[in-house]
Parts: sequence; C-alpha cells; structure tokens
Amino acid sequence: MLTERYLQIFVALADEQHFGDAARVIGITQPPLSQGLRRLEALVGAKLFERGPGRVELTPAGKALLPHARRALNAIDEFHHAASAQDPEGVEIRLGLAPEVPAAVGAAVAAACSAAVRGSRVSVISAPTSSLVQQVSAGRLGLAAVLHPAVLDGLEAGPVTLMPTSALVPTALYPDDGAALPLGKLQGLPIAVRPRAEAPAARDLFLDTLALHRPGGGTVIVTDERAGLAMAAAGQAIVVTPEPSLAAAGVGRHPLIDDPLPVRLRLVWPQSRTPNALPAEVIAQLSRALETP
Repeated sequence: MLTERYLQIFVALADEQHFGDAARVIGITQPPLSQGLRRLEALVGAKLFERGPGRVELTPAGKALLPHARRALNAIDEFHHAASAQDPEGVEIRLGLAPEVPAAVGAAVAAACSAAVRGSRVSVISAPTSSLVQQVSAGRLGLAAVLHPAVLDGLEAGPVTLMPTSALVPTALYPDDGAALPLGKLQGLPIAVRPRAEAPAARDLFLDTLALHRPGGGTVIVTDERAGLAMAAAGQAIVVTPEPSLAAAGVGRHPLIDDPLPVRLRLVWPQSRTPNALPAEVIAQLSRALETP
C-alpha cells in the first residue's frame, strides 16, 4: 500500500540527493529510509533513483512521478488541517518547553500560540531538550522551545535567542549586594548543572565555557533548578540561571560580567510538509514571543 511515509522518503531523497541527509530531514535513520524506497519502487514498478558515489539522481521515471508525489503530500497536509478544524474543541497546539525556559517566557510563547491560531487549545509539557526534539520529530508535539545547540534530526528551527543569566551565590561566599561578578571569581564552590544527557551539545558548551573561565572550579549534578537553589541555600553550590524569580534566604543574585553563560533558546517544529506543521506566519509570531524579556 502506498503510504505518506513512502512519499516523504521519495520527496526528501529527491531534494537532498543523499540518503543520510534525506533521513535526517524526515527524522529517521538511513536503514528504514532505504527499505522504504525499495518498497516504493516495488509498488510503482519502476526504479526512481540512480545510486552513485556519494549521491543519488532521479531516473526518468522518478522525474515524471516527483510532481505527483509533491501534490499528494500537499493534499495530505490540507486534509490534516481541515480535519483539525472540524474538532469541536478547536485545533490543539502541543507545545514543549525545556526546563531552562524562564517561566515568563514560556507563558508568553503559550499565550502567543493561543492568540495566533484562533479557537485553538494549547497543551504544554516540560521535558529535557533531547526528549522534546524526539517528540517533535515523532509528531507528538507541534513545536518546542529547546536549548541551542542541539541535534535537530531534520526539524526546522527559528533564530537563537540569548537569555542573560545571573549567579545565585551563598551569602557566606559573597555579600548579597547585587554586584556584578566575573565568572572567574566564582571560586570555592561547584556550579550546579543538570545531567548532560538532557541536552548534550548545550551542556558541553556550558562546561567548556566554565572550564575556560574557572579551570578546576568543579561542578555538581542536580536534577533541576530547585535542587540547585536548595544546595546554594545550604552553602554547597552556585547556580547559574536565567530565571529572575528563583530566590532563597541566604542566597544573593549577581549578574555575570560580559554574560559568558547565556541560555540559548530556539523554537523547533516539523518541516512544512509534515501534517502537524504550523503555518510560517504563526511560527514567526511565536519566535518573537520567545524573545520576551
């Protein structure tokens, strides 16, 4: 049976002319892409691509069928959007937020979702960046605000927004006077960090910057910022955060000079030919909401 996935494989491979690149665009690995292409060629009874060193090219049959595949995918997209419009409760926008997204910024993005798509219902989950990317790729989320950098598995992405951070430092280490401090001066305690597996590329960038400014300063793994704040209140750690509302007795907030550890955020969403993709003008509105101070 001819399926939407087979058509996606056909179009992606025609566009990318490379198996690995096409697999990343769709959000799958190369073996199922190759298997899908073989099944599609068996269904249509024609060879669609010529395999060469490092790239593939459309055969005459592939060139003839490609416009039909594009039209079929567009028709499927229109069907999905029309079906969503028939939901008596309105279109549902499933939004994911990384834990590092400040509360006010996450609220602004959710509100922008509701405002941008009239009559929509917005559902929100919070999960680590690596999980959110997988859920958007699988179609379980319509979009997500994630840490940058990250491996996006063929997803589209908006501009990177830099969120300034402050250091939450036990007052036993520095007085709570709000003075800006250089990162290199934050010695004597480890800096709390979340597990690397949650966002490997972003965590590596964070740790590399720490190592550059405070070699040998050390880190301690925490499950979330609340745990980090508790450790800071106990005089056991320093927390670097973009969240302005995070506070506790015995902990002072200090801006970091030159903001060496900004939290980098961006929106990710499925490619436009994916059924649950949002219109480009809606994505633009949501990207602006992510910049809310």
